[in-house]
Amino acid sequence: MESLKLSSLYNLSGGRSPSAFLKQANLDCKPRGDVILSCVANSSGPLEKEKLITEKSRGELFLERALSNRRLRNEKSSPSYSTGTLVPDRKREKKKKKAVAPTTSPGCYGCGAMLQTLEAGAPGYVPLDMYELKKKHHQLRSVLCERCRALAHGQMIPAVGGHGGYGGGKRFVTAERLRMELSHIGDEKALIINLVDVVDFNGSFLTRVRELVGANPIVLVVTKIDLLPKGTSFTAVADWILEFLTKKKLNVISVHLTSSKSMVGIPGVISYLRQQRQGRDVYILGSANVGKSAFVSAMLQELSKRDYAASAALRRLPIQSAMPGTTLGPIEIKPFSGGGSMFDTPGVHVHHRMAAVVSPEDLTLLAPRRQLRGYLVAPSVFNRHQSRSPYLSASITSRQQDYCSSDDELSEGVGTSLPVLGDAAQSATEDEITMSGKSVFWGGLVRIDAVKVPPYVGFRFYGPTAFSKEVVATHEADIYYKEQLGKRLTPPKGAEGWAGLESQRTLNLKFESWDRPACDVAVSGLGWMTVECGYVEYMEELEAQDSGVDRTVQLVVHVPRSVEVFVRPPLPVGTRGSEWYEYRELTEKELEARPEVFLP
Repeated sequence: MESLKLSSLYNLSGGRSPSAFLKQANLDCKPRGDVILSCVANSSGPLEKEKLITEKSRGELFLERALSNRRLRNEKSSPSYSTGTLVPDRKREKKKKKAVAPTTSPGCYGCGAMLQTLEAGAPGYVPLDMYELKKKHHQLRSVLCERCRALAHGQMIPAVGGHGGYGGGKRFVTAERLRMELSHIGDEKALIINLVDVVDFNGSFLTRVRELVGANPIVLVVTKIDLLPKGTSFTAVADWILEFLTKKKLNVISVHLTSSKSMVGIPGVISYLRQQRQGRDVYILGSANVGKSAFVSAMLQELSKRDYAASAALRRLPIQSAMPGTTLGPIEIKPFSGGGSMFDTPGVHVHHRMAAVVSPEDLTLLAPRRQLRGYLVAPSVFNRHQSRSPYLSASITSRQQDYCSSDDELSEGVGTSLPVLGDAAQSATEDEITMSGKSVFWGGLVRIDAVKVPPYVGFRFYGPTAFSKEVVATHEADIYYKEQLGKRLTPPKGAEGWAGLESQRTLNLKFESWDRPACDVAVSGLGWMTVECGYVEYMEELEAQDSGVDRTVQLVVHVPRSVEVFVRPPLPVGTRGSEWYEYRELTEKELEARPEVFLP
């Protein structure tokens, strides 16, 4: 019997000695049980006399040998075999990291700030007794901080300081830190929705958004289109936006014209989102106070019609406020029943917007409250019967409704003869037909000096209706500003603490054609002004007579320090905008490269 066992072990070892076989298989030969196998070889056989002590069966030995050979082959094929280093199992390492990842404390669902009970008035503050009660019942994610409650009731509480921050009150976080909190998005696999305000397109457009989002696809959403003047062609506006993106060399996959207030264009964004999301998280990005929280609320309202998860998310909406910097941390929302999240992110605070220099009390005046209507400041020949300003000897401010026959014409007048012109134009003096030598105040925040302007050329303003427009002679403009600041020239509401219009920029413009505006002069965070001709037939007649009419316009724009002034092609708004706007001919390659456009 012992010889049979020895022969079987010999066959299993492939003709080698059992000791050599066990040594190669790294088997432990020490006795650990009460089963002892003694093997004695025949003197005439190939094995010498030898004792083998083991407790393993032949099946166990075979399996251990097979496992040992497999382990040896894996080590030889590993890239670390030559160096002798151990390669960790990446899948196990990931699971281990995920298991021990520290959990962050819940944040306020209104602003995203971390909840705290130490500093009253700071973002995220809740009373201690409320915090303990909510924590006991596991309801911390349903807590609204005291600052958000105040913002919801109309109070203006600034919290962001630093470069691009806001004055007044305490600054609990810097604009640079909020921007750093968005830097991780570039490492995520996400779909980016970048919001831009159509009224402040240049000021709210993030030119360096790729530094934040990396190679993730971008969907450009233009908001507040319901504020554009009556009769505006959205097709012309969309083409203007595409030309702007081409010059900025920003690649986006689609462009949407929307309004969070009237819900225009929101269903189209959701439909496109369902096609492109593919399980990825959605991040809502944009400059501060561009309307991200309002857009998120509009999205949830539309999503809730078909998705029960969005209906549950509607119970706790992000806070909306006119105060820039309302959102101080990423707010995670789960509106998709199939999985995935939507993040309302802190706004990117840029230093060149008007909101960064005015007081919190004046911030509400910067936002237009109703549909825009062009406010024309033109030479006095357009209305001789209006009362003259004591500070202006030969020119006056002319509101367009004073000479338009109906409200429908308030946003028109580009490239048309204004009604009051006729015999008055024939007998008008040179000073009455030009704005040269005049200064226009746009509230107390902007001053425009008309150094050289062709005849019958005026300025049409699009922006907040609460801002007054005053015209004075340029040599009296400084005195007028000091006397009327905070009175006729508002905002600001007072001169105390106001640094004044410390920055100025000289603009040299030119008309390419009299029947279309020369350009737009946009003030970051406020609106824009269109330079246009109001008596096209007369100017074309002068040019036909070779009278030497100069098409150049020279302006000096005064703004507060750090506020940016942009010169851009005119935005085609109003009924006349679609008439003078010219579509550029595109090659097949340019047509293929253009993103999809979704009109309301």
